[in-house]
Amino acid sequence: MTPTLKRGDHVRWNSEAGWVSGTITAVHTRDFDWKGYVHHASAEDPQYEIRSDRTDHVAVHKGGALAHD
Repeated sequence: MTPTLKRGDHVRWNSEAGWVSGTITAVHTRDFDWKGYVHHASAEDPQYEIRSDRTDHVAVHKGGALAHD
């Protein structure tokens, strides 16, 4: 089961470059446009915007890809 995540939580995820950590800045519970693509989200399966601690890059992931750090 996916842990409950909320804005402000510090999380980590596995990227092409290895493990990355960052802070959740937004939680999406409806479909949304992101960099020219529609990302599908719902209250049951939200997507999270996360700002990387190291690079300040913002990524979007589903909860299953994230772990509390």
